[in-house]
Amino acid sequence: MSSSDLFASLLRLGDTTLILAQRLSEWCGKGPAFEEDMALANTTLDLLGQARLWLTYAGEVEGKGRDEDALAFLRDAHDFHNLLLVEQPNGDYAATIVRQFYFDAWYSLLLRQLTKSADARIAEVTEQAVKEVTYHVRRSSDLVVRLGDGTEESHQRMQTAVNDLWSFTGEMFAVDAVDERLAARGIAPNPATLREPWLQHVTEVFRAATLTLPNDAWMQQGGKQGRHTEHLGYLLAEMQFLQRAYPGAKW
Repeated sequence: MSSSDLFASLLRLGDTTLILAQRLSEWCGKGPAFEEDMALANTTLDLLGQARLWLTYAGEVEGKGRDEDALAFLRDAHDFHNLLLVEQPNGDYAATIVRQFYFDAWYSLLLRQLTKSADARIAEVTEQAVKEVTYHVRRSSDLVVRLGDGTEESHQRMQTAVNDLWSFTGEMFAVDAVDERLAARGIAPNPATLREPWLQHVTEVFRAATLTLPNDAWMQQGGKQGRHTEHLGYLLAEMQFLQRAYPGAKW
């Protein structure tokens, strides 16, 4: 395994958490209730903090002098390697919650495996992150049940979101050569091994929420390799504006 494999893996983790944090930040001050507004803001801060740790380590591994800010604000869309799921628009609150639930259920499983990573730095980062994400998955699971088994309208909105976002879940378990080499060295788990426990948790929650699990179909892929939907470019244009407009500016 080369350092480029580790760098690629860290970018995937850092970019995924960064882009989801940016998406969730769009809800700040617009949540459907004060409690939800605060909860989403806290989730955003947790993910942003994790993104900083992943990207800082990525910059060190790369060895080209790029820090977390350079990696976050001075790359174009094709240089990002986040999951396609997290760049999808917020939509209504049902779509935001379903997207979060799909992600949390996967990320919590991944982090638990990464605490056993042969890379001491990765294991160290995940020790704190897994505590935060354990709360995230508990919260998003509870909201899926409350909204899915709520009113007729909330149920319909949740089922629509479940169906619309399902095709973006397969990428979480897709395996490429980088994943295989990292798994062989004990750095990270093979993503395919996470699918069954993820599906079991999702099925249990959907059953309690009276939601129907979509049938497996063609899945979207490409984000991990730098191929994205049109949504990422618009997100980055807003997120990176100040750094691009005033290069090197400091508070």
